Amino acid sequence: MKIKVTPKLSKLLKERNMKQIELSILTGLPQGTISRFDRTNRHDDLNLFIIARALNVNIEDLFEIEEE
Repeated sequence: MKIKVTPKLSKLLKERNMKQIELSILTGLPQGTISRFDRTNRHDDLNLFIIARALNVNIEDLFEIEEE
């Protein structure tokens, strides 16, 4: 079984009418880290927890997960 994992932070922010800079301020993470989230396939564990808690979601909610 293969699993395809695609980041979807931009989609979550859009649904919440929130800008990257607002999440940056809320989390204390640099705006560049927030900006690169959907363009990379490597994510720092701590950043995942910080972002998920700030948005009040599970880490899994930051990604689209598809079984292939």
